[in-house]
Amino acid sequence: MPRTALTRDEVLEAATALVKQHGPASLTMRKLAAELGTAVTSIYWHVGNRESLLDALVERTIEEMGAIRPSGRTPAARIVSVARGLRRELRGRPHLIAMVHERGLTERMFLPAQQTLVHEVHAAGLRGARAAEAVRAVQFQVVGYVLVERNRERAPVQHPGEEDLWDAESAEHDPALARPADPERLFVNSVRALVDGLLTRADRAVSGGPYPQ
Repeated sequence: MPRTALTRDEVLEAATALVKQHGPASLTMRKLAAELGTAVTSIYWHVGNRESLLDALVERTIEEMGAIRPSGRTPAARIVSVARGLRRELRGRPHLIAMVHERGLTERMFLPAQQTLVHEVHAAGLRGARAAEAVRAVQFQVVGYVLVERNRERAPVQHPGEEDLWDAESAEHDPALARPADPERLFVNSVRALVDGLLTRADRAVSGGPYPQ
């Protein structure tokens, strides 16, 4: 029997799950109703037509992306934690992020995370153009890294692969280069290196030393 009680949030949650798994093309009102065990008319009652539903999913995605909160004892640690949160959310919902982008709302989606980063770089002593540069550098690092990850994951199996190409001679007798990279470890190390370099500028400004070029 169809369900008699249903909330808008339940509809959006089920629709989100379908889009995450199969993309927006797979989302039909009939399939969503079947997932929820209700009538199609009930779906329309709660969210309107399919375009209204997709718009609601975009808004929901923007809200959830804005819920990233920093953690850590220092500005540097908190900046890295925001970067990790952004990467996790971007990787966890590629179809939904694409929908946000297609509607021209990418900048709005990133604004809360940028505001959080602004607060942290200010706490580290950066102001003005240097603060803006630091915030954008971190954001670009995250987005660029995620794009590279996705491209590598979608690429056909490579013959030969990294482990075949990096032999003792080409790796200058460094066998670690023949091992698969740990994406999370590589991401965290690269962001930390970037943040440390950016915040060194603030330290030099406080001490009166020259900025590195």
